[in-house]
Amino acid sequence: MAKNQSRTPGRDVRGGKGRGARPRPQTGRLGRSGAPKGKGPRGEKFPRGEKPHGSRGPAHGGREQRDRSDLIEGRRAVEEALSCGMPLRSALVQERSGERDQALERIAERLDEAGVPVERVPRARLDALSSHGAHQGVVVRARPFAYAELSDVIAAAGSGDALVVVLDHVTDQGNFGAIVRTAEVVGAAGVVVAKARAASVGVGAYKTSAGAVLHLPIAQVPNLARALDELKAAGFWACAATEHAQTDVWHAPMGGRLALVMGSEGSGVSRLVAERCDFSCRLPQRGRVESLNVAQATTVLCYEWLRRVELGEAGADGR
Repeated sequence: MAKNQSRTPGRDVRGGKGRGARPRPQTGRLGRSGAPKGKGPRGEKFPRGEKPHGSRGPAHGGREQRDRSDLIEGRRAVEEALSCGMPLRSALVQERSGERDQALERIAERLDEAGVPVERVPRARLDALSSHGAHQGVVVRARPFAYAELSDVIAAAGSGDALVVVLDHVTDQGNFGAIVRTAEVVGAAGVVVAKARAASVGVGAYKTSAGAVLHLPIAQVPNLARALDELKAAGFWACAATEHAQTDVWHAPMGGRLALVMGSEGSGVSRLVAERCDFSCRLPQRGRVESLNVAQATTVLCYEWLRRVELGEAGADGR
């Protein structure tokens, strides 16, 4: 789409092939979050000084909290990391006490067989590292997550029906991980997130995605509006999910090649991003609660895309 091309209602809106006129979607949120906001292979020590989640200031060991995004906690997430051959630097496993935990011991054995140094530590140390206290007795340090390029997501989409989920500054790692899990389950080509002021792939995302972050391309981009332009040039139609939309999801063209834009937990889809979208949709509701949170809403919308594709219904381009 040309940089200064008008997107007002009734005029031709182009950004991919075969586009027709689309009204400018309104900004706004679709829903609120509902969430409150050893030694390694080269001899490096597993960080002992991280402060507990939610505390402030330097950690008790004199090390300020930093670089927690490469920590993975929880048994399933660790097993997924091992199954994928993800490079792991070191592991902390809860020390034995009382009856033997067979499942935890099997994970410790797998870590050892994979050549990952394992250190037995008290539960309190794992609690201090955990983002939400659900480490289940194991925390591992992985190499920093390797984000994909936007071109990788577009390549994964191929030339047919495809879904790309674009997150407009979703900040909660729990929501982010749950969205990635949904995207992977429905067969999306990838997820696109902003580099700044947004959740990244960290311990919370590994946990809530149940390891899905390891199976789906996740692209970090400096400019979401520009990323939508690139997706549209590749034949995608962009849909902004907002409770202020005139059209509900059942009557919106949700099939075909779709870039589904989900807004932040507080302010929804930003104006600049919404202006790049071809249409908007909302979820109908009968109850009194304001709306679903962003992760729940994304699940509904992703499955509506999948339903349309399975039924062979056309997308916004009529194919």
